[in-house]
Amino acid sequence: MLIPCDCFLHVPTAPSILLSNHDASASWKDKILTFQTNAVAAPARTADFFPNIAVPSTVAVQIAKEKKKGSWARYGGSIPAMLEALDRVQDVGEALWPWKDTLSSRERTIILKEQKDWRRAVEIFDWFRRERCHEVNVIHYNVVICAVGRARIWELVLRLWHEMHSCGVAPDNSTYGTLIDVCCKGGREKAASLWLGDMCKRGLMPDEVTMGIVLQAHKKAGEYEKAERFFNRWSLKSDRRMEGLPRYNLYTYNTLIDTYGKAGQLEKVSGTFNQMLREGVAPNVVTFNTMIHVCGKHHRMDRVASLVTMMEESQCFPDTRTYNILISLYRENNDIDVAEYYFWKMKAENLAPDVVSCRTLLYGYSSRGMVTKAETLLKEMDERGFVIDEYTQSALTRMYVNTGMLEQAWLWFQKYCNQMNSECFAANIDAFGEKGYIVLAEKAFLCCLKRKMLSVSVCNVMIKSYGLVEKLDEACEIADGMERYGILPDYLTYSSLIQLLSTARLPNKALYYLKQMQAAKLVSDCVPYSVVMNSFAKNGNLRMVECLFREMITSGIHADVFVYSILIDACAEVGNVQQTAAYFGLMKKDGLCESALICNSLIKLYTKVGYLAEARETYKHLISLDTDASLYASNCMIDLYSDHCMVKEAREIFENLKARGSANEFSHAMMVCLYKKVGRFDEAHRICKEMQVLGLLTQVLSYNSVIQMYISGGRMGEALKIFKKMLASNTSPNDATFKALKVILVKKGVTKSEIRKLERLRRNNTHDYLRQWYMTLSSAIRSSGSSFEDSTTDHSAIRICPFDLITASVEKGIQEGK
Repeated sequence: MLIPCDCFLHVPTAPSILLSNHDASASWKDKILTFQTNAVAAPARTADFFPNIAVPSTVAVQIAKEKKKGSWARYGGSIPAMLEALDRVQDVGEALWPWKDTLSSRERTIILKEQKDWRRAVEIFDWFRRERCHEVNVIHYNVVICAVGRARIWELVLRLWHEMHSCGVAPDNSTYGTLIDVCCKGGREKAASLWLGDMCKRGLMPDEVTMGIVLQAHKKAGEYEKAERFFNRWSLKSDRRMEGLPRYNLYTYNTLIDTYGKAGQLEKVSGTFNQMLREGVAPNVVTFNTMIHVCGKHHRMDRVASLVTMMEESQCFPDTRTYNILISLYRENNDIDVAEYYFWKMKAENLAPDVVSCRTLLYGYSSRGMVTKAETLLKEMDERGFVIDEYTQSALTRMYVNTGMLEQAWLWFQKYCNQMNSECFAANIDAFGEKGYIVLAEKAFLCCLKRKMLSVSVCNVMIKSYGLVEKLDEACEIADGMERYGILPDYLTYSSLIQLLSTARLPNKALYYLKQMQAAKLVSDCVPYSVVMNSFAKNGNLRMVECLFREMITSGIHADVFVYSILIDACAEVGNVQQTAAYFGLMKKDGLCESALICNSLIKLYTKVGYLAEARETYKHLISLDTDASLYASNCMIDLYSDHCMVKEAREIFENLKARGSANEFSHAMMVCLYKKVGRFDEAHRICKEMQVLGLLTQVLSYNSVIQMYISGGRMGEALKIFKKMLASNTSPNDATFKALKVILVKKGVTKSEIRKLERLRRNNTHDYLRQWYMTLSSAIRSSGSSFEDSTTDHSAIRICPFDLITASVEKGIQEGK
């Protein structure tokens, strides 16, 4: 026989209260009981009771005694007198002496059940056992086990269990139900599971109450699948279906609905509720509350409204919890007006809003910046004596900060700063820091430091606040000074600093904190490494990227797709095909699939080195992924096709981008270059017009492409118009621009000496050299008789921007344009 002692008691010890030895040879007339369960039963297992420890006054004591006597009167007969005697006389034998020889089994059960103190119940039970004429049966054991179990005296519960077996009293369904109940409510779910297993081995079927207790235990532990499996097995074995009667009681239906709801099984929730209605089981307020909550959490607000209507029609009156659920759901659904309506309706129904009602609505007001309504509700809460919790306090600080009411925000903070815990300080500092009010965040931090409430979460939000205003030195100082206050940086501390420093292109500083993180044994995945590696890669330091990768692998941390994408992209940036292939092979060996990032990097590499076949294959794979091909990869392919004069393929990608609304300035510029290269100037001119209409002529690369196209097509006047537009937009021309413009000067017969003079002005960065270039170009085009509609323009009116010499190559400009 299974006895779940090992789980039930962590360390078996002798019980603090010993029971008297029982004569093993005593006769047991009540071994097979014939009592009706509705006449004599163990206490209800659906509610807890506790002894009254203290009574504040003699009046209260008298009232309590009168209430007891009133409740005892319902038993009739001698029972009220017995209970009164036990209440008055300490000695059990003396108290029960008049009834010593006439006590029935039912009377003994009621006496035990009416004891509010488990010690008194054990004392009376022990007296029954000592008196040979008062046999104790399984019901008496069940009552005492219930009382002792609710008091969580586990050694005594186990001793009672052993006593039952030694005395030949067989446990029944109610015994196991009581054991399972007290274990579940006492936090001993594993022991409850063992008692359930023992029960099933004995061939006993859990009753509906016990089944509900087990469901509740599984639900409390978040084991929803186990709960459902247990219920299904119980339902199959329990033939409860009787004609004209409901299959389960209301408590069971409520438990099932709540269990399915917490498991997110909305269909089963609705099915159970509908079955309940079909069988004629009237829902109570608990049922409706659960249904409303479950439907609301799944954003079925139409169903919520219909449930409220059904509740009204069935005359099931809402309670405070109903209104609190409705206020919370509509607040979360961004319907603050309806939430507010239910708050006022609750008052109209003479239900006083509790602290939960007020806090829920107040949070809704504060998160939406409804200052006036929030302050009115605050006043009402103050009048009712409701305490402002830390969550609400920080929400109101954030409301004042977000609405720019900084003085009120600080006054509100000061009002509660002496009552705040560490988490509340962190929330307030975050409210100030998130909006960039770093001075207020610092003041709140110093206040926290003064009150000795500093914690790792407070330091972390201060680091975050400094990072938002790019005060990285101060952020590092916070982290470096934590240990002086006995606080150790955690994973979030280091990862925040590493992220901030890496984003600021300070990878060496980020690396310092990565080393600190390693020393603290807080590096559990590749994320911190990937952030630092990415920063080094953006700085062009491929050596450090590879060094960190090797270090990471050596320390036993596995790389993910993002790490490999950094490595492959860094190698692609320098055109190292061999090393890229090596890292790609390692990625495949690790069982990682190609991502869009990897494909983009490979396409970048193949475009750079001119590997057309490999680029096409990778781009085809990219399209096969469950995501649209990235704009970058598409532009790279257009560029590569342009180099190979593959008009059809380039145009297909370009038209797809346009259809998706993704084609950008670079896409158009590359198509202009392609059409210019193959001599299709009409197509190129059409795209140039599109660019101007769409406002996609902003970058120097685009201007150069259009200018070069017009010059190649002999449309010098159009080229000059684009140059004029370029100057007016404050876009600084580069070497490629002037190289193209020099073609116009040569073709229009400008002398070499004059061209050299213009070149000299540009090299010397003379303040009006752009004007001189424009005037010379304009004059040359007019004198040659070319059509130029703006030849009468007042050249002194042209806006010329200051020009800083751009030494970057055209190829680099092309890559930046992508």
